[in-house]
Amino acid sequence: MTNHTILDRSAGIAVWRQIMETLKAEIVSGAFEEGSRLPPESDLAKRFGVNRHTVRRAIAALTSEGILRADQGRGTFVASAPLSYPIGPRTRFSEIVSEQDRAPSGRLIGSALEEADALLANQLGISLGTMLIRLETLRVADGVPIIVGTNWFERSRVPNFVADYAETGSITKALELAGIEDYRRKETRITSELVEAKDAQQLGIPLGQPVLVVESVNLDMTGRPIQYTRARAAADRIQLVVNGDG
Repeated sequence: MTNHTILDRSAGIAVWRQIMETLKAEIVSGAFEEGSRLPPESDLAKRFGVNRHTVRRAIAALTSEGILRADQGRGTFVASAPLSYPIGPRTRFSEIVSEQDRAPSGRLIGSALEEADALLANQLGISLGTMLIRLETLRVADGVPIIVGTNWFERSRVPNFVADYAETGSITKALELAGIEDYRRKETRITSELVEAKDAQQLGIPLGQPVLVVESVNLDMTGRPIQYTRARAAADRIQLVVNGDG
């Protein structure tokens, strides 16, 4: 790649669009690999001989097309293909990510004890006031944040869940340590909303961006609810696929 790229300012094509098309061609050709960080705006402005505002407009256009993604505080990256995420009776983040040749991981970002309100009691089939563990998690694929999740479990059934999850980074493994060897999805509800500030920071996306909201209930193999989750996923990084038996 040359240090300076000459643009045709007499071609009747806006300069920012020429920059956009040049960067797009370089991405398609492999000059910028999937997941790689784009040079800073100041470097691109110097390369094309324009101001940063012009570069920013070209980057915004590529971002809106899903070719680039902006990670707040980290920079602009060549977008990976969205993670295909099947929703069905057996939905396991680690398995889904691994099957697509990506490296899954889970991070504990918060936890608390709280009493079940009417919503949580209904979802988990328990009495009002039952003590719950609330677990805040960040699910990551190849180092890219994908899902922020808030999960609730009945404390008496999984008393060591926070420590087990912190050690394993896997809800499935933490449940196994509590004696719950398998579970299945009862139902999934999918909506969308604009990202909240705290989630935007965790996901590395700008405020005002949409997130997919996935609410789900998991049952143990006796049919008893064990987990209620409200997950928020970066909409440009995941593609939800609802299976026919889901």
